[in-house]
Amino acid sequence: MQQQEAFGTQNSDRLLDGDGRDEVVGATILGPDGQLLAKAAEFRGHMDSVFVADVRPDLAGLEVILLEEGSNAVQVLGLGGSVWRSDFQAQEPQNAAVGRFGADSAEAFIWCRSRCNEHQKPFVFDSRGRVVFTYAMDDVAPPGWTVRGVEVIHGIDWTGAPEQLACAKERHRSGDVCLFEPLTGRFVTRIAEAADRLYVADVFGDWREEVIVLSGNELHIYQNPQSNPQPGRERLWADRNYRRLKQCHNYYSP
Repeated sequence: MQQQEAFGTQNSDRLLDGDGRDEVVGATILGPDGQLLAKAAEFRGHMDSVFVADVRPDLAGLEVILLEEGSNAVQVLGLGGSVWRSDFQAQEPQNAAVGRFGADSAEAFIWCRSRCNEHQKPFVFDSRGRVVFTYAMDDVAPPGWTVRGVEVIHGIDWTGAPEQLACAKERHRSGDVCLFEPLTGRFVTRIAEAADRLYVADVFGDWREEVIVLSGNELHIYQNPQSNPQPGRERLWADRNYRRLKQCHNYYSP
């Protein structure tokens, strides 16, 4: 199960209901006392990935994003129940990245990879569940990139700008790493690698995130060499949700 960090939180103790205690999230949300707080609507099959993020800042608390394998939909679940549930031509979303991907916008977008074994065709939902972008990975990937597309996808605060990028590796091989714009697919950076596993976290302490690559028995860390446009910003580790979800075993853990 893939599980990634919340973003856009205003309070490091802000959890799903703001009471300072953890919930258990999935197709059902359980409170710390075991009470059923919410349940996914119209669900069949299984959840391929689960995310926690502030998808709808106009609603109290954080939301849980569910990628459904079987019914092939994306569902956003809050403590009041299902916020929205949408699909794109019944294609399985499988893996995703959730983040602030639009320039000059704090809106959350949900980028979905699609299950295609080759020639991936990603699709992107906005915060209201509308499909707003689609493209073919073959049209945006650089020459020599595998036709199987990308895997191990993370949203990343790489540039220090408000909008985030996505970070991924070549799929089904120990391959290169890329940073790309989720809404357009444009590859911003390609890192020549033999990446077996890929992680993203704030390692060096200027709040921006680094790319962490496991290559065989070596660990490689890549840092943005450009100056940080927001050097005084608080480190991401100060956010409780960031700490919790970066420590979780997830879809991509060994």
